[in-house]
Amino acid sequence: MATLAGVFVWDGQRIEEEELQRSAQEMKHMESISSLFQGDSQRLDPRGEQPWEMIMDKKHFKLWRRPIEGTHLYQYRVFGSYTDVTPRQFFNVQLDTEYRKKWDSLVIKLDVIERDVATGSEVIHWVTHFPYPMYSRDYVYVRRYSVDQENNLMVLVSRAVEHPSVPEDPEYVRVRTYESQMVIRPHKTFDENGFDYLLTYSDNPQTVFPRYCLSWMVSSGMPDFLEKLHTAALKAQKLELEVRDYLAAKGLEGSDGKAPAPAPAPAPEHKGEGSRSPAQLEYA
Repeated sequence: MATLAGVFVWDGQRIEEEELQRSAQEMKHMESISSLFQGDSQRLDPRGEQPWEMIMDKKHFKLWRRPIEGTHLYQYRVFGSYTDVTPRQFFNVQLDTEYRKKWDSLVIKLDVIERDVATGSEVIHWVTHFPYPMYSRDYVYVRRYSVDQENNLMVLVSRAVEHPSVPEDPEYVRVRTYESQMVIRPHKTFDENGFDYLLTYSDNPQTVFPRYCLSWMVSSGMPDFLEKLHTAALKAQKLELEVRDYLAAKGLEGSDGKAPAPAPAPAPEHKGEGSRSPAQLEYA
């Protein structure tokens, strides 16, 4: 009834503290087993869960995937590090929607729709170009971040929601299944260069492409996005560009934050304005 009345009800939709804590625990678990994949191990078997298959092993990151039960989709996980940028700047650049419009050429629209006073959760509307021949996609999702100074962690959790003020647009394909968790562990402090990160991601982009095509696009696109994010953080840091400081906004205390996702294809979905490589898929 609330949706019909055009009112967004936060109960059951906001990111709860338990979700932030689960993401933090995943980072701690990855750190505890990191020695297992320093060598030739190609799989992660987390606590009896379905194993992760390593599909990319680079100097500064490793990428795994695992099937999502009952679907044709995969969940992806990246564990990596950077040594030339501060955790604060990297985190702020992820959260700053206005700055992303400048460094991410694939963004069509990226706006904060509503904020939850109780937890600092935000509803975001994000429209992004997808590789030719696909239509652009739009996402409506809720996000919340936390900065845990005591445990030296930063967490950002996002997942898809519906919002009455953002109805489907026939120009775009609405992505209704989307989850992302980013956890950052500074090597020293929030303001000194160097950190490890854990990104866990899944979505259903609603395409007719076979599973192996989607897997290839995501496994190519995720590292590309992270490097673009890294470059944007470096640029902001070196040129002292104005990026909103989300850590300062919440005083580095508490656990909740305030506001500041080829092979020959089937018939093309949409001709679009130009060709875009699979490595340009985006993740927010």
